[in-house]
Amino acid sequence: MNPPSGSDGPPSSGATAERIQFYGRRKGKALKAGRISLLETHLPSLRISAPGTDQAIDPASFFDKSYEEIRLEIGFGSGEHLAAQAAANPGVGFIGCEVFINGIASLLRYVEEGKLTNICIYDNDIRHLIPALADNRLARVSLPFPDPWPKPRHAKRRFVSPAHLDDMARLLVDGGEFRVASDHPVYQEWTLLHASVHPAFQWLAAGPEDWRTRPADSVATRYEEKARAAGRTPVFMNFTRKPRSA
Repeated sequence: MNPPSGSDGPPSSGATAERIQFYGRRKGKALKAGRISLLETHLPSLRISAPGTDQAIDPASFFDKSYEEIRLEIGFGSGEHLAAQAAANPGVGFIGCEVFINGIASLLRYVEEGKLTNICIYDNDIRHLIPALADNRLARVSLPFPDPWPKPRHAKRRFVSPAHLDDMARLLVDGGEFRVASDHPVYQEWTLLHASVHPAFQWLAAGPEDWRTRPADSVATRYEEKARAAGRTPVFMNFTRKPRSA
C-alpha cells in the first residue's frame, strides 16, 4: 500500500512541479503465471493514464458510462474492500489507487471473478493524480490502513496532512465522506489532531462505538484481520465534508 522508494514517476502538477519522493516497495513475492496474465490482459483497459501538467480532469471521464457518483480508494491493498464496494454499488464508479503490483493483481482477480465493470485503476502514487482532478466531484475518499510512519522524523510522509486535507476538501462534494481506518495509535491520534480541526470537515462520532465499529457498508480487509489477530484495535474515522459557503 506504499509507494516505492526513489524519485520515480511523473512530476507533480502545480506551481513547483517538484519530483515526488516515493517510499516503500512496488513489488513483493514473484507473481504466478495467472496473476501475470491478469495484469497483461485486464490492467491496460482499466488503467488511468498519468495526467499532464495543469490538467483539470473530471474523474467521471475515466469511465465509459455515467455513474450516480464517483468514489476514490487510496491504497486498496489486496483489493477485497474495493471489490466488495464495487459489487454492492453497481451505480457507483470506483477509482482505486495502488502502487503495489501484487495488490493490483489481486484486485484484478476479484474484477474478473465478479465481472466488475465499475472500477478503474491508477497504479502510481496518488499525489500525481490529485492535483489534476476537478473540484467537487468525489462522493467519498477512503484511506484504509495507510502506512503510519510512526517515527516523528517520518511524519511528513503520512498521507493525512493539512495540505492533503485541503485536497480532500476540494475534491469532495458537500456532504461527501473522507474515511480513514488505522490500527496504529500514532496515526489515529495524528488523523484526529488534523482532520477534526480542519474547517471543511466535521467528525460526527458521538461515542467510542462510532469509531471502533467498521462502517456497516464496508468489509474487513486482510490487513484489518491481521491487525486484530495481533491484538491491535482498528479505529474507523469518518469525516463529513461541510457545505461550501454560498
